Formats: sequence, C-alpha cells, structure tokens
Amino acid sequence: MSTQKRVLKSAGDVEGSEALRMDAEKAEQIIDALNTDLAATYVLYHQLRKHHWNVEGAEFRDLHLFLGDAAENAEAFADELAERVQALGGVPHASMATLEAEAPIEPEDEDVYDIRTSLANDMELYGDVIETLREHVELADGLGDPTTGEILRENIVQVEEDAHHIEHYLEGDTLVTEGAMQ
Repeated sequence: MSTQKRVLKSAGDVEGSEALRMDAEKAEQIIDALNTDLAATYVLYHQLRKHHWNVEGAEFRDLHLFLGDAAENAEAFADELAERVQALGGVPHASMATLEAEAPIEPEDEDVYDIRTSLANDMELYGDVIETLREHVELADGLGDPTTGEILRENIVQVEEDAHHIEHYLEGDTLVTEGAMQ
C-alpha cells in the first residue's frame, strides 16, 4: 500500500482540460463512457488471458497464439482509454474492484471449459463491448470530441477483427474429427 498521504486527484473528480478546450461537464460524460470501456476491456483482457493459459487440444498452438495476441490488443486499447481519460481531466479506473464493478459485461467464472465454450463466451463479451463502443463513438461525436470518437473508431476495427477471428474458430469445419474430440 502507498505511503502517500496527500491525494493529488480523487477518483471520480473531473476537471476538464484547458489545453484541449473541453469543459468539465462534457468531459465528465465522455470520461464516464471511457471508464466504462476501460473496465469492459480489462474484463475481456483477463478472460482472453484465462483462455490463452488453459487452451488444449489439436488446435492448441494457433488458438494459444491468437488468444495471446487478442489479449495484447485489449491491453493496448485499455492503455489508450486510460490515457484519454487522464488527458480529459479525469482519473482512469485502476483498481481490480472498480474495474469489475464498473464493467457492463460479465466474465465467465473461474472454471475451465472446453475451447468452443470458452470462445463462445469470448464472442458474447466481444459483442457487448462492440455495441458499447459504438454508442460511445456517437456520444463523443455528439459532445464535440472528434478525437475520442476517432480513438474509439480506430480500436473498434481491431476489436471487430478479433471477434471475427473467433467467429471463424467457432465454425463447424475442423481438422479434428468428432470421435477424436471425445
């Protein structure tokens, strides 16, 4: 635990940004949305890491590598979100408890499932994240913050691409026969 006695900025406080010419009222709405995206992205990140660590089977290598890359993509996006929150005069969510509480998505539990179930659970999270990101692009644009809108748009491309790859993994065509999977 930190020995810091003086809080420099309390979580939840929004100052806005004089440099970015963003008033506190608009900044607060955007920061709330970005912190929601940050929380959701970290929940997705941890679930992807869980699946990366636990994947088994004939397609282990490809899935292990893909899930590692997808988790890294989520982590990079989370960093961008946190940096933008800070730039707008807010405090990015950082504690595990806050991230879990503020995430609009529900991760799977601690148990390990077959990879098809795990990937289907990932697809569900990705879909929810994509819908929320699209809403937040509209919010940012409507509040006159094209930079945040662009950051979200650029990242939606990667989020959708990763989701699309999972969709391909879940297709019925596989090199593994039904009898070998039992």
